[in-house]
Amino acid sequence: MPRNRGFVLASRPTPDAPAGPHNFKLVDIITGEPDAGQVLVRHHYLSLDPYMRGRMNDAKSYAAPQALGEVMIGGTVGEVVASNNARFKVGDHVVGAGGWQLYSLTDGRDLRRIEDDRLPIQAWLGALGMPGVTAWMGLHRIIEPKARETVVVSAATGAVGSVVGQLLRIAGARAVGIAGGAEKCAYAVAELGYEVCVDHRAPDFGERLAAAVPEGVDGLFENVGGEPFSRTIRRLNPFARVAICGLVASGYDGTPTPLRDVRVLLDRRARMEGFIVTDHMSLWPTALRELAGLAEAGRLRWRETIADGLEAAPEAFFAMLKGGNFGKQLVKLV
Repeated sequence: MPRNRGFVLASRPTPDAPAGPHNFKLVDIITGEPDAGQVLVRHHYLSLDPYMRGRMNDAKSYAAPQALGEVMIGGTVGEVVASNNARFKVGDHVVGAGGWQLYSLTDGRDLRRIEDDRLPIQAWLGALGMPGVTAWMGLHRIIEPKARETVVVSAATGAVGSVVGQLLRIAGARAVGIAGGAEKCAYAVAELGYEVCVDHRAPDFGERLAAAVPEGVDGLFENVGGEPFSRTIRRLNPFARVAICGLVASGYDGTPTPLRDVRVLLDRRARMEGFIVTDHMSLWPTALRELAGLAEAGRLRWRETIADGLEAAPEAFFAMLKGGNFGKQLVKLV
């Protein structure tokens, strides 16, 4: 059998030792031949996503914490190299949850065969995978944008936000992005369908945001939290809808997102809803078909930041949490 290696979660963050690459350990892993019903997958790409940071904590959440000493969770895309499962044959390209390792041995229940080989294999971890479905679901099931409404999207050029902006353009809504830096904001407007993008790093961010939404905000797709979130909700219009997808800028280390005046939700009769995309698996086939169709028609674009090699995963992960990625953050494993 080929040599398998992977990262396990070796320790948890603490108030005295904030999260960092030191929490992970690279180990050799014994991976045998597949038994009856099992499949051996060689991973080509690993997906790095903000939700992983929350799993590092031993705290109550929508999912169980990552177990210490076990391979770190994560989405993967790769190729079946051995199979004793009638559903999969050697050579099939599959999307799964193989984690931070080179190979995974699975019973196949977590695998989805990639039927369409016209698109890059790694796209099924990004715009055509969990981030894309997250964008589709939060937008269509919570915000439900109407033509000419103004919808603000934080992390506008990230894996989720980049898809949200394009879906808003298709829906005929006015998309206003928030991103970190002039380069990302320029890309959001030129490529992703945003009418305007506001740099949250600018010293006059508040004034720029106000100028970008002169008629208020009808919808907010929130990926980050922090001060931009608080400023945006104060500009909600009556009956606005807020989809809370993530709070990557706060919460993981006990830092709350400031919400100075919850009364604004009452005064504006606004609806705020958090959602987890895996709670709605029945909607995934519909979302994936629509997203793939848009991609094949050239109406859905994406950008990727790719770290080279398994050993680069921890550093790339924490760089992503600080906004160091541009688009979807991946690790190339072959």
